[in-house]
Amino acid sequence: MASPSFDTLSRKIETRTARAGIIGLGYVGLPLAMAVARSGFAVTGFDIDPGKMVALDARRSYIDAVRDEALAVEIDAGRFKATTDFAGLADCDVIIICVPTPLTKHRDPDLSFVEATSRSIAAHLRPGQLVVLESTTYPGTTDDVVKVILEGTGLKSGSDFFVGFSPEREDPGNQHYHTATIPKVVAGDGAEALSLMKAFYGAAVSSVVPVSSNATAEAVKLTENIFRSVNIALVNELKTVYAAMGIDVWEVIDAAKTKPFGYMPFYPGPGLGGHCIPIDPFYLTWKSREYELPTRFIELAGEINSAMPRYVVGKLAEALDIRAGKALSRSRVLVLGLAYKKNVADIRESPSLRLIEIIEERGGRADYHDPFVAEIPPTREYQALKGRRSVTPTPETVAGYDAVLVATDHDSVDYAALAKSASLIVDTRNVFNRLGLSADHVIKA
Repeated sequence: MASPSFDTLSRKIETRTARAGIIGLGYVGLPLAMAVARSGFAVTGFDIDPGKMVALDARRSYIDAVRDEALAVEIDAGRFKATTDFAGLADCDVIIICVPTPLTKHRDPDLSFVEATSRSIAAHLRPGQLVVLESTTYPGTTDDVVKVILEGTGLKSGSDFFVGFSPEREDPGNQHYHTATIPKVVAGDGAEALSLMKAFYGAAVSSVVPVSSNATAEAVKLTENIFRSVNIALVNELKTVYAAMGIDVWEVIDAAKTKPFGYMPFYPGPGLGGHCIPIDPFYLTWKSREYELPTRFIELAGEINSAMPRYVVGKLAEALDIRAGKALSRSRVLVLGLAYKKNVADIRESPSLRLIEIIEERGGRADYHDPFVAEIPPTREYQALKGRRSVTPTPETVAGYDAVLVATDHDSVDYAALAKSASLIVDTRNVFNRLGLSADHVIKA
C-alpha cells in the first residue's frame, strides 16, 4: 500500500501544483529551472551567490543556454523566482541539488558542497518531499551520503520523504540539444521514489530512462564521461606518435570516419576542459579502491590528457626555435581562446589556463584573446592570472607577437586575417586546415 506522502506528492506532480526547488543556479541548475518552469511547475531557485540574484532580478541571464527573453517570460509569469534564503526549501515539494563536485589536490572526491546542501535541506525537511541529486559523483553517494544526512532528521526515505538521482547531461554550446530534449536517466530509492522521478522529469523533458538504482544512475554518468576521456586520450596519444612519423592525425581521423560501422571519431586537442571529463572519471578511480580493484585505463587516460598542455608548449618552443630562431623564454605569445570549448564562455578546467602558466614558467610572456571571456575571473588553481583581460587581435597587435597559439577554435574569429598578420601560428584544433588556410607558418600541435 502506498504511503500517504507518496499519494499526496503524486497528485501534486500530476496536477502541476508541486513547487520545485533547484539548488545551484549555474550551468546545470538554471537551464533545468527554465525547463521545469516551462512545463508548468512553479520553481524557486536557490544560490549562495548574491550576484546571481542581482542578474536574475534584472531579467539578465549569465548562462549561454538561457536567453534573457526566456528568463523574463518565466519570471513575469510567476513560474520562477530566485533567492539566497534557504528557508524557502520548506515550501518546495521537489528539491533538486545541482552543486559542484570537484576533486581535491589528491584527486579525492570533494563532497563538501553536496553535504552542506543536504544539511540545509535537512533543516527544512518535511514529509511529502522528493529530494534529487543531479551532481556527478561516485556510485553510492545518493544513498550513503544524501539519504543518510536527511534521515538524520528522524524522517525515513521511502515513507516520509523520497530520494532519487538523475545525472545532468548539459553540453554548453550545443545548438542541437537542450535540457528538455535530452533523454533523462532517472532512479530512486525504492519503487515509489522511482515512480515520482519518472512522473516529475517526464513532465519536464521529452523522455526518461529509468534504471534500477541510484548507484546505477550514478554509474551511467561516469561511464559516459569515462568513454569520452579514454577515447580523447587515445587520439591525443596517436597525435604524438603520428607527428613523430610525419603523419597528420586529423587526416587519418577524417579518412577513418568514412567507415560506416565500427568507428566513431574523436579529436585531439591541447588538453581536456570543462567540469566533467577532466574530473568525473577519478570519482570511479577513488571508489574502486574500496574494492581493491585497479582502474588502469582511466588513470592512463588522465595522465595522457593531462600531459597535452606541456606537449603543446614543447611544440610551440620548437617552432619558435626553428622558424623564428628565438627561444620561448624571449618570446611573446598570444593564446587564442580561453574557454575550454568553442563558442562558449566556460573556462572551467580549461587547458588554456595551464598553457599560459607553462609558457610563463618557461620565461615567455602570454596574453590571450577570447571573444567570450573579457577578463579572467578568480579560479582555485590560477590565482596569478586573475584580472588579465582579453587582447583585441588587430593586425598590428597580432604582428607584435612572436607566435599565436590556437587553443580554442571559436567560430567568430577571423582566421584569414589572423593568418595574414601572424608570423607563426601553432594550431591545436586543425582550424586553419579545415578552413583551407594552411600555410608554411601554420604548425599543427
